[in-house]
Amino acid sequence: HSHSVMITRKNRLGVMHLLLLLGVVLACQGCPEKCTCSSQTVKCQNQDLNAIPHSLPTNTKALFVTGNKISRISAESFPTRLLLLTDLYLSGNKMESVEEMVFENLPNLVRLDLSNNKIRIFSAKAFPDDNKLQIFNLSGAFFNHSYMNTALSFLRVGNLLQLTSLDMSNNDLVVLPDGIFTGLSSLTNLSLQNSSIISIQNGTLKVPPLHDLDLRDNSLRELPNATLAEFSLKPDLQLHLAGNPWRCDCFIEDLVVWLKSSDQVADVHNLTCVEPEGLTRHPLLQVEKSQLDCNYAGDMKSVLETSYVFLGLVLALIGVIFLLVLYLNRKGIKRWMYNIRDACRDHMEGYHYRYEINSDARLANLSINSDV
Repeated sequence: HSHSVMITRKNRLGVMHLLLLLGVVLACQGCPEKCTCSSQTVKCQNQDLNAIPHSLPTNTKALFVTGNKISRISAESFPTRLLLLTDLYLSGNKMESVEEMVFENLPNLVRLDLSNNKIRIFSAKAFPDDNKLQIFNLSGAFFNHSYMNTALSFLRVGNLLQLTSLDMSNNDLVVLPDGIFTGLSSLTNLSLQNSSIISIQNGTLKVPPLHDLDLRDNSLRELPNATLAEFSLKPDLQLHLAGNPWRCDCFIEDLVVWLKSSDQVADVHNLTCVEPEGLTRHPLLQVEKSQLDCNYAGDMKSVLETSYVFLGLVLALIGVIFLLVLYLNRKGIKRWMYNIRDACRDHMEGYHYRYEINSDARLANLSINSDV
């Protein structure tokens, strides 16, 4: 009896081992071609792939498909539901289009990297409403400024409720589109470094509860009072503003005063003037109110000089065009001049003839008799 019990136990253990092995096999499904798989990480890097491999193990947690030639991703890119996938890296693929429902089968995606692509189209329906995305890297992801407003429309949808970190550095943003961050109610870290930004419009950063904002290496010359007030309303916010071409004139006075009284700028000691010439490389913290001048007499003089030069060039161009027209129509002008000459000659001959008649009495009498 005890022997049969032992056999039964062994059979049960064997069945359990088989089931466990079967589960592992089903979960893994083998590693896709041109990829390497380790634990729950799949890497398909620099393989000239045109699409994301479909035969991904269902237990994949991190997927790296970087440095390939994947121009677009759509719902077809992830046909299998990957419940365990949390990290997705798709950088450096020359990607141009992110289509709707593309992340529908990745319900637990937390970290997404689309950096260093050439995105022109980003569907507003790319993410499901119940997505769990928290960290999003879009550094250098977009093609250029002309596509920015439409490409960033997905940020306005309001379904990225768990997003806490957004990297939009190294993009040609210039001006942030209206309401771009209003739907990001959990955003605490935002990088806009080196994005050619020339101004921060009123209300742009009002909604997100930012703790860290990187605005380094942009084209900011000043910050308006409304923006400074928004910064002050976020006491936990740390700013990074170095590398901007600050113009130290009367328009920057409020910023200088704010910098001296605020501790929100982490790199405040690295902020220096670029203009005017007398204050070049001068630290903003050391600029006095008396130095912030708005005397544009010198600038106006140079503008006037430039205008005069431009006017001279325009007049010269008009003269050249006039001479060119004369040259091209020289035969017609010559004919016209001959006609005028002949008309003048006929007129003068008639006048001369009448003069001779009037001056000679005999011819005058003859002329009178002939008239009779």
